[in-house]
Amino acid sequence: MESYRIVAIGDVIVSTALLTERFVCDINTCKGQCCVEGESGAPVEIEEVELLLREYESFAPFMTKKGREAVEQQDVAVLDVDGEWVTPLIDGAECVYAQFNKDGICKCVIEYAFHEGKTSFRKPISCWLYPIRILQLSTGVALNYHRWHVCREACVLGQEEGVPVYRFLKEPIIAKFGNEFYEQLDAAAELIPQ
Repeated sequence: MESYRIVAIGDVIVSTALLTERFVCDINTCKGQCCVEGESGAPVEIEEVELLLREYESFAPFMTKKGREAVEQQDVAVLDVDGEWVTPLIDGAECVYAQFNKDGICKCVIEYAFHEGKTSFRKPISCWLYPIRILQLSTGVALNYHRWHVCREACVLGQEEGVPVYRFLKEPIIAKFGNEFYEQLDAAAELIPQ
């Protein structure tokens, strides 16, 4: 197992894996399995629970019948075994907000509704930032790189294209932490051997 250092940018602790590992999502290969596999739904911030409640009617028409039924039974977000808010699952499998297209690719109905101009909520930041995971600390947050077998091809493609994790996720990083944070991340990457 590889070991990584950390860098501090303000009150955010960042694993150098985000700066050195390569990643480019290859959804045509993985088919969006990150929305299907796993023991729990995607992490949801408390503010996002409120957004899901408020915006639900905007994206509900794009959901599957099973997805809407699961929300009726479980609500728009649930507490997992660790006491953290996550998206509900359908029969312990895919996220309630997942929808499969004709090519069998799983996509987010919230993001679809966003692109259709039906909602201002793009999708939970944990989904948008993946494979970066946010860990809440008493002093701020830590950003870690989450390795998962379903993203193996994304690592291969990232290596081929030479794209570090943080550069692939520039837009969601800026959306969550701001442009200045991203610029500092970019500057830190220049100081770390690749």
